[in-house]
Amino acid sequence: MKKEVKHLYNKAIESLILSVEIFNRPSDSGRVHGVLIFMDHSFEMLLKSGILHKGGQIRDKRKSETIGFSMCVKRALSEGAIRFLSEGESLTLNTINSLRDAAQHHVLEMSEQHLYFHAQAGLTLFRDLALRLFNDNLRERIPSRVLPLSTIPPTEIQEFFSNEVEDIRRLLQPRSRKSLEASERLRGLAIMENTTQGVDTQPSNSTLNKIIKRLKSGDDWAEIFPGVATLTFTAEGYGPSLDLRIVKQGGIPVQVVPEDTAGVQVALKRVNELDFYNFSRNELADKMGLSGPKTSAAIEYFKIKEDPECYKSIKIGKSKFDRYSPKTIKSIQVGLEKEDIEQVWGNYSGKRKTR
Repeated sequence: MKKEVKHLYNKAIESLILSVEIFNRPSDSGRVHGVLIFMDHSFEMLLKSGILHKGGQIRDKRKSETIGFSMCVKRALSEGAIRFLSEGESLTLNTINSLRDAAQHHVLEMSEQHLYFHAQAGLTLFRDLALRLFNDNLRERIPSRVLPLSTIPPTEIQEFFSNEVEDIRRLLQPRSRKSLEASERLRGLAIMENTTQGVDTQPSNSTLNKIIKRLKSGDDWAEIFPGVATLTFTAEGYGPSLDLRIVKQGGIPVQVVPEDTAGVQVALKRVNELDFYNFSRNELADKMGLSGPKTSAAIEYFKIKEDPECYKSIKIGKSKFDRYSPKTIKSIQVGLEKEDIEQVWGNYSGKRKTR
C-alpha cells in the first residue's frame, strides 16, 4: 500500500471510530451532527484512498485542492478500472453526504431509528469497501464491540418510514406548536427521496412546505416519497456482526418518453409543469451561489435549454417564463467541475459584446 493511500485509509478509520463513539455517547448534545460529519469524512478519506490505490487521481490538472465527495463517488462508480462502487452503495454514500451537508450548514433533526439506520448501513458499507479494496477485515482493525448501539433499531424500511411520517403528522397537529421540529425531521426524509431520484441538492423550504400540506391532507407516504418506496434493507447476523445494507428493489422497467412519440401507446404526462420545472433563473442562481448573469452564462454554455428534462418555456396567461427543473443544478455542477466559471463567463461576455 502506497504511503498516501495508507495515510488516507488510516484517517478514514479514525473518523469512522469517532462517528461510532459519538453515536454511542450517553449525551444527545450535538450527537446527530457529530455522527454524520465524522462518518461523511471517513468515507471521503476511504474513497480517495481507494481511487489512488486503483491508479486514479484525486487532484485535477492545475488544481491545488483535491476533488470533493461527489466527484469521489462518481469516479469510484464510473471510471473503468477504477470502479469499485455499485449503484446501491453510491445511494448510501450520497444520502449520508447530503444529510451531513444539512447538519453542518443548517439544522437537522433525526429520530433514533433514522440515525441508527444510516449509522449501521454506513459501518457495513465501510466494512465491505475495506475488504474489497485492501483485503482488510475491519473486525481485526477495531474492537469487535465497536458498532452503533440502539435500544430501538428499525426492523423494516417500510415500517420505519411509516412510523416517521406518523410522528411528523402528530407534530403538525393544530396547537402543537411544533411545526419547526416537524420541518427539521421532514428534511432528512426529503433528502433520502432526493437521493433516490438522483438529485443531490438540499430540499428547499418551498418543497418541505408542499410535503407538509400533503401530510396534513392525509396522502400516503409512499405517494409522497415514491423513490424511498422502492428501497429496502437487508440485515445479516446480529450484535457486532450485524450487517445492514440498503437495496433498491427492482420494478417494472419504464422508459419515460415525450408525448406523441411514434410507436408508443402509453406515455406519462406531467399534470403540473410548474411542480417539475420549479426554478426561475434567479432561484437557480441562489441555489448554486452564483450571480444571475453568470447563471445565464452557464445555462447557455452547457446548453441547458436543449435538454427538455432541464428547461421549458411555460406560458401563463399572455406571458412566457423560462423555468428549470432540479436536474439543471446537477447538470451545471457537473459542467463546472470541468470548466471554470470565469472561463464560462468570459465566453458569454465576449459573445454579448459581439452581438
